Amino acid sequence: MPEPARAVVAAFDLDGTLTDGGSVFRWLGRVAGTVPTYRAALELALPLTRGALRSGPTADSAKERLFSRLLEGRDAHEVAATSRAFIIEHLEHHARAEVVARLRWHQRQGHATVIVSASPELYVTVVAERLGVDGAIGTRLAIDAAGRLTGRYEGRNCRGEEKARRLEEWLASRGDDPLLYAYGNSRGDRRLLERADLPFNVGRLGRWGRLRGYPRPPGV
Repeated sequence: MPEPARAVVAAFDLDGTLTDGGSVFRWLGRVAGTVPTYRAALELALPLTRGALRSGPTADSAKERLFSRLLEGRDAHEVAATSRAFIIEHLEHHARAEVVARLRWHQRQGHATVIVSASPELYVTVVAERLGVDGAIGTRLAIDAAGRLTGRYEGRNCRGEEKARRLEEWLASRGDDPLLYAYGNSRGDRRLLERADLPFNVGRLGRWGRLRGYPRPPGV
Protein backbone atom coordinates (compact mmCIF):
# COMPACT_ATOMS: atom_id res chain seq x y z
CA MET A 1 0.00 0.00 0.00
CA PRO A 2 1.24 3.54 -0.76
CA GLU A 3 2.37 5.59 2.22
CA PRO A 4 0.02 8.41 3.26
CA ALA A 5 0.94 11.87 1.99
CA ARG A 6 3.11 13.88 4.34
CA ALA A 7 1.32 16.72 6.12
CA VAL A 8 2.33 20.27 5.21
CA VAL A 9 2.54 23.20 7.64
CA ALA A 10 3.33 26.84 6.82
CA ALA A 11 4.66 29.00 9.67
CA PHE A 12 4.56 32.79 9.39
CA ASP A 13 6.14 35.49 11.50
CA LEU A 14 3.82 38.47 12.17
CA ASP A 15 5.60 41.83 12.43
CA GLY A 16 7.35 42.75 9.20
CA THR A 17 6.12 39.54 7.56
CA LEU A 18 2.33 39.41 7.54
CA THR A 19 2.21 43.10 8.48
CA ASP A 20 4.33 46.17 7.81
CA GLY A 21 6.77 47.04 10.59
CA GLY A 22 6.30 46.37 14.27
CA SER A 23 3.13 46.26 16.33
CA VAL A 24 4.41 46.13 19.92
CA PHE A 25 5.24 49.80 20.47
CA ARG A 26 1.94 50.87 18.89
CA TRP A 27 0.14 48.34 21.06
CA LEU A 28 1.79 49.65 24.23
CA GLY A 29 0.71 53.15 23.25
CA ARG A 30 -2.90 51.99 22.92
CA VAL A 31 -2.83 50.13 26.24
CA ALA A 32 -0.79 52.54 28.38
CA GLY A 33 -1.16 55.82 26.50
CA THR A 34 1.12 57.45 23.96
CA VAL A 35 2.86 59.88 26.32
CA PRO A 36 3.65 57.31 29.05
CA THR A 37 4.91 54.89 26.40
CA TYR A 38 7.28 57.41 24.84
CA ARG A 39 8.42 58.52 28.29
CA ALA A 40 9.17 54.94 29.34
CA ALA A 41 11.01 54.29 26.07
CA LEU A 42 13.09 57.42 26.58
CA GLU A 43 13.97 56.44 30.14
CA LEU A 44 14.97 52.96 28.92
CA ALA A 45 16.67 54.23 25.77
CA LEU A 46 20.08 52.79 26.66
CA PRO A 47 18.98 49.17 27.34
CA LEU A 48 16.58 49.27 24.41
CA THR A 49 19.34 50.46 22.08
CA ARG A 50 21.71 47.80 23.39
CA GLY A 51 19.01 45.20 22.85
CA ALA A 52 18.44 46.35 19.27
CA LEU A 53 22.16 46.13 18.53
CA ARG A 54 23.00 42.92 20.37
CA SER A 55 19.72 41.04 20.04
CA GLY A 56 19.45 37.79 22.05
CA PRO A 57 18.97 37.93 25.84
CA THR A 58 19.87 41.64 25.90
CA ALA A 59 16.89 42.44 23.67
CA ASP A 60 14.60 40.11 25.62
CA SER A 61 15.51 41.77 28.91
CA ALA A 62 15.07 45.30 27.56
CA LYS A 63 11.64 44.47 26.15
CA GLU A 64 10.57 42.95 29.47
CA ARG A 65 11.71 46.05 31.36
CA LEU A 66 9.55 48.18 29.07
CA PHE A 67 6.60 45.85 29.61
CA SER A 68 7.09 46.00 33.38
CA ARG A 69 7.13 49.77 33.32
CA LEU A 70 3.91 50.05 31.33
CA LEU A 71 1.84 46.93 32.04
CA GLU A 72 2.38 45.95 35.67
CA GLY A 73 -0.87 45.98 37.64
CA ARG A 74 -3.20 46.35 34.66
CA ASP A 75 -6.34 44.22 34.55
CA ALA A 76 -5.70 41.37 32.14
CA HIS A 77 -9.27 41.29 30.78
CA GLU A 78 -9.24 45.02 30.05
CA VAL A 79 -5.87 44.74 28.31
CA ALA A 80 -7.14 41.81 26.25
CA ALA A 81 -10.20 43.81 25.10
CA THR A 82 -8.06 46.83 24.20
CA SER A 83 -5.57 44.58 22.44
CA ARG A 84 -8.27 42.95 20.35
CA ALA A 85 -9.57 46.30 19.11
CA PHE A 86 -6.02 47.48 18.45
CA ILE A 87 -4.86 44.50 16.40
CA ILE A 88 -8.02 44.34 14.26
CA GLU A 89 -7.43 47.97 13.29
CA HIS A 90 -3.69 47.38 12.85
CA LEU A 91 -4.30 44.41 10.57
CA GLU A 92 -6.74 46.39 8.44
CA HIS A 93 -4.18 49.14 7.83
CA HIS A 94 -0.84 47.31 7.88
CA ALA A 95 -1.38 43.82 6.42
CA ARG A 96 1.05 43.00 3.59
CA ALA A 97 -1.29 41.91 0.82
CA GLU A 98 1.35 39.87 -1.03
CA VAL A 99 2.30 37.84 2.06
CA VAL A 100 -1.32 37.34 3.10
CA ALA A 101 -1.91 36.09 -0.46
CA ARG A 102 0.84 33.53 0.11
CA LEU A 103 -0.89 32.46 3.33
CA ARG A 104 -4.15 32.08 1.41
CA TRP A 105 -2.36 29.93 -1.19
CA HIS A 106 -1.31 27.53 1.56
CA GLN A 107 -4.85 27.42 2.91
CA ARG A 108 -6.25 26.63 -0.53
CA GLN A 109 -3.80 23.72 -0.79
CA GLY A 110 -5.15 22.34 2.48
CA HIS A 111 -1.95 23.09 4.40
CA ALA A 112 -2.07 23.85 8.11
CA THR A 113 -0.94 27.38 8.97
CA VAL A 114 0.48 28.89 12.15
CA ILE A 115 1.72 32.32 13.22
CA VAL A 116 4.90 32.33 15.32
CA SER A 117 5.68 35.77 16.72
CA ALA A 118 7.55 37.61 19.46
CA SER A 119 4.49 39.85 19.84
CA PRO A 120 2.13 39.18 22.77
CA GLU A 121 0.13 36.02 22.25
CA LEU A 122 -3.03 37.70 23.52
CA TYR A 123 -3.32 39.53 20.19
CA VAL A 124 -1.44 37.08 17.95
CA THR A 125 -4.43 34.79 18.62
CA VAL A 126 -6.75 37.48 17.27
CA VAL A 127 -4.73 37.77 14.06
CA ALA A 128 -4.93 33.99 13.67
CA GLU A 129 -8.69 34.12 14.20
CA ARG A 130 -9.16 36.90 11.63
CA LEU A 131 -7.05 35.13 9.01
CA GLY A 132 -8.43 31.66 9.66
CA VAL A 133 -5.03 30.35 10.77
CA ASP A 134 -4.81 27.05 12.65
CA GLY A 135 -2.40 28.10 15.40
CA ALA A 136 -1.06 31.17 17.18
CA ILE A 137 2.24 31.24 19.06
CA GLY A 138 3.53 34.39 20.75
CA THR A 139 5.11 35.82 23.86
CA ARG A 140 2.96 34.98 26.85
CA LEU A 141 2.40 37.64 29.52
CA ALA A 142 2.34 36.60 33.17
CA ILE A 143 -0.85 37.23 35.14
CA ASP A 144 -1.05 37.18 38.94
CA ALA A 145 -3.71 35.55 41.13
CA ALA A 146 -5.77 38.76 41.08
CA GLY A 147 -5.99 38.71 37.28
CA ARG A 148 -3.51 41.53 36.73
CA LEU A 149 -0.50 41.62 34.48
CA THR A 150 2.83 41.46 36.27
CA GLY A 151 4.70 43.09 33.41
CA ARG A 152 6.88 39.97 33.07
CA TYR A 153 6.91 37.17 30.55
CA GLU A 154 5.31 33.82 31.26
CA GLY A 155 8.20 31.73 30.03
CA ARG A 156 10.50 33.35 27.50
CA ASN A 157 10.22 36.03 24.85
CA CYS A 158 9.17 34.17 21.68
CA ARG A 159 12.04 35.07 19.40
CA GLY A 160 15.10 33.30 18.03
CA GLU A 161 15.52 29.80 19.43
CA GLU A 162 12.31 30.13 21.43
CA LYS A 163 10.33 30.51 18.20
CA ALA A 164 11.70 27.21 16.92
CA ARG A 165 11.14 25.50 20.29
CA ARG A 166 7.54 26.69 20.59
CA LEU A 167 6.80 25.63 17.02
CA GLU A 168 8.18 22.15 17.73
CA GLU A 169 5.93 22.01 20.80
CA TRP A 170 2.91 22.99 18.70
CA LEU A 171 3.71 20.43 16.02
CA ALA A 172 4.16 17.71 18.65
CA SER A 173 0.74 18.54 20.11
CA ARG A 174 -0.75 17.82 16.68
CA GLY A 175 1.28 14.66 16.16
CA ASP A 176 2.77 16.17 13.02
CA ASP A 177 6.13 15.55 11.36
CA PRO A 178 5.31 17.77 8.41
CA LEU A 179 6.97 19.28 5.42
CA LEU A 180 7.52 22.74 6.89
CA TYR A 181 7.43 26.06 5.08
CA ALA A 182 8.53 29.13 7.06
CA TYR A 183 8.35 32.85 6.31
CA GLY A 184 10.27 35.55 8.19
CA ASN A 185 11.85 38.95 7.75
CA SER A 186 14.47 39.49 10.49
CA ARG A 187 17.30 37.86 12.41
CA GLY A 188 14.81 36.94 15.13
CA ASP A 189 13.30 34.52 12.59
CA ARG A 190 16.58 32.84 11.65
CA ARG A 191 16.13 29.80 13.91
CA LEU A 192 12.59 29.34 12.63
CA LEU A 193 13.81 29.35 9.03
CA GLU A 194 16.68 26.99 9.86
CA ARG A 195 14.10 24.48 11.13
CA ALA A 196 12.06 24.62 7.92
CA ASP A 197 12.31 22.39 4.87
CA LEU A 198 11.32 25.35 2.69
CA PRO A 199 12.38 28.66 4.31
CA PHE A 200 11.64 32.05 2.73
CA ASN A 201 12.80 35.61 3.30
CA VAL A 202 10.00 38.17 2.92
CA GLY A 203 11.95 41.11 4.38
CA ARG A 204 11.59 44.47 2.63
CA LEU A 205 15.38 44.75 2.22
CA GLY A 206 15.56 41.56 0.18
CA ARG A 207 19.16 40.67 -0.64
CA TRP A 208 20.40 43.47 1.64
CA GLY A 209 18.57 42.20 4.72
CA ARG A 210 19.59 39.88 7.55
CA LEU A 211 18.01 36.87 5.82
CA ARG A 212 19.52 37.53 2.39
CA GLY A 213 20.77 33.94 2.15
CA TYR A 214 17.20 32.66 1.92
CA PRO A 215 15.07 32.69 -1.25
CA ARG A 216 12.05 34.90 -1.87
CA PRO A 217 8.68 33.15 -2.21
CA PRO A 218 6.73 33.44 -5.45
CA GLY A 219 4.84 36.71 -5.76
CA VAL A 220 6.57 38.47 -2.84
